[in-house]
This record gives sequence, C-alpha cells and structure tokens, in this order.
Amino acid sequence: MPRSPRHAVPLTVALLVVSLPLPATASPGLARSAAAPRATVAAPSTPTFATASHRHEAGRTTVDTTAGEVRTTLRDRATGAAVRGCVSLVPVDRDRLTVVFQGEVQEGRHGGCTSVDGGDVLASNVPPGRYHLLARPYDTDQHGLQWVGRHGGTGQREHGVTIKVRPGRTVTAPTVHFDPPGAVTGRVTRAADGNPVSAGHVMSLPVVPDPKNSDYGAITDDDGRYTLTGLGPYRWPLYYTGYLLASQWSGGVADRRKADTVRVRSGTTVTSNQELVAGTVVSGTIAVDEMPNYSQVIAFHARTGDVTGVVDVGTDYTLRLLPGQRVLLRCDCAHVPSRWYPNAEQVSEAQPVRIGHTPVTADFDLTGPATDPAP
Repeated sequence: MPRSPRHAVPLTVALLVVSLPLPATASPGLARSAAAPRATVAAPSTPTFATASHRHEAGRTTVDTTAGEVRTTLRDRATGAAVRGCVSLVPVDRDRLTVVFQGEVQEGRHGGCTSVDGGDVLASNVPPGRYHLLARPYDTDQHGLQWVGRHGGTGQREHGVTIKVRPGRTVTAPTVHFDPPGAVTGRVTRAADGNPVSAGHVMSLPVVPDPKNSDYGAITDDDGRYTLTGLGPYRWPLYYTGYLLASQWSGGVADRRKADTVRVRSGTTVTSNQELVAGTVVSGTIAVDEMPNYSQVIAFHARTGDVTGVVDVGTDYTLRLLPGQRVLLRCDCAHVPSRWYPNAEQVSEAQPVRIGHTPVTADFDLTGPATDPAP
C-alpha cells in the first residue's frame, strides 16, 4: 500500500486563550474563523439543520431559518466594571458542532466582541438553534476564559447556560462576570515507557490543525512540560495530544463529559500530569480523482461531536484513536463536498465506527457520487 506523501500529523488541540479573533457571523458552511483561514482545501459539505422553528403552510411544513441575535454584557465580577472581550456561540447540537475545518478551533462560527469601551456585545445573524456561550477576555492577565452560566462562570460546557435563538428574535443572555485567571502546569509522558512527550498540546477546546500553523496553545517542551494560562477559576476538562499517540481528555478518556476535571484557582498554578497511550490504529485507502494539497481525515466523537483525532492524508491514512469510543469519520480529501464514512454527504447519514483494541479499516471512495440517504 503506498504511503502518504507527508507524515501523519497528530491532533493538536488547544484553545489559544490570548488570541481573540472576531467570530464570523455568516451561516455555517460559509464563514470561517478570521484567526486561521482555511488553506487550499475544497469547500466541504455541511450538515442539513432542522432545529429552526416550523410553520405549516398549505398542508406542508416549512422551516423558518431567519437569523436571530444574542445580547450580553461583559463585566468584572468584583468591581462591576465593563470588560473588553468576545463571546462565541458554540452549538449544543452534535451535527452543528461538526462544522469545523482546517485551521479552526471548535468554538462555533457565530459571536461578537465589545467595542473599545468594553461591556455590551451583540452577536447578530445567528441561525436558530441552541448554543452554549463561551466568553474570552482581551486581557488574560486580569480575567479568565469561561463558559457562561446563569450566575457565574464554569469550565464545563454542560454546566453553562443554554441559549435558544429563535428566528428573527433578540435573546438577552446572562451577564458575563469575569473572574481572575489561574494556570495549569504539568508533564505529559508516554504510558508505555514513561518518556516525555515533546511538542504535544494541551487545550480546553479541540482544533482541526493547519499543517502550516502549530500555534494552538500550550505546547510541551523537550521534557514534556507545559503551562496553560488564562483559564477562569473553575473545574476544566483538558485535552492532551502527542505525535503518534491517541488524543485524550484528562483522566485518560475519549468522552469529554467523563473527564477528570482540573480545579483551576485564581492567581495560582495547579498541576495536572497526563500519560498518553498509543491507541488503536484506524487506517484505510482514499480513492479520489484529484486530491487537494492539504487533505485530512477527521474523527468526531459520535455522541458529543468533539474532534477526537485528525491526520493528514495521501492515497492512504493512519489515525490513532483512544479505544472505548464510537467515532464519525470525515474525509476532506477532494475538490468536492467532504464525505462522511462510508460515503455520505451529511453527518446525519454517517456510519459510526466502533474503536476497540484491534485495528480498524475504513476506506473512502470519492470517485463517484455520494450514497443517497435512506428514504
């Protein structure tokens, strides 16, 4: 079997807490992160959403996709002073969360930032649906990242408030009360031999890496040590990655909701060490008429929609994933819409792949049309 012309790139997942690009506000599939534009990959397919309100007209149901708006205010918890920063609307629904491509952090595509005076934020042109609110301050020395709750911040997405955006409506979200930040430090090693994992990443949000950009947050040094700063003083699940190793959440699990959270405290640095395993090999061939310069196979956790693995591809690919999960595989490998394994255009039609302790083969054939969805 011919090998990929480039070596496999492990999933590099981290939130760059000091980088605050203005989130895009166009519909999913059209807008991309201003921080890391997509390279020369063909425009992938996007899921078909049915989370907007429904109307019945002349005996048929139509979907109202009129955009809505979300308002909130950013303040310092202790003083009540206005704070400069941005908010991102991160989809709750799994299929919407998978609208992430090369060079993009998995934080959704809609949101807004304050003016230079801080305080009020308006996120406009937001598609109807359910969202969690991620708030990021400009000054990460003074304030920490947070998922917004009804009465304060949290480091766990599921504990944050759910914002329901309705067609043509303006929703007022809870005020963001920023707390002073803390940091996490530690050492990442290989479970097999205890050797340090260098050039690994530690993060609070997954990312689909760009092969030309590796600046995605805390990177481990030659001794496997890292320091991740700018987190709010809450309990955070953290994601760890390393070259030729399976990516995992803190505690050695594939499901973010089952992670051992790390308790961050304001003004201090806490320790979180992690061992990484090699994981299970998922490999296959890719048949395509013409492949773009940068092509990838991306694995998404089948229940949460979180990115759980990414690899660069050629005529074949080899991806390492943590056992004990089911994943949805997407091939961004052609100048046509992306394909979900085995041959679907929409994530809703993807076939989950169970990852156990034995190697898995998953081939992609993009030379013909996608399989029609079942009636």
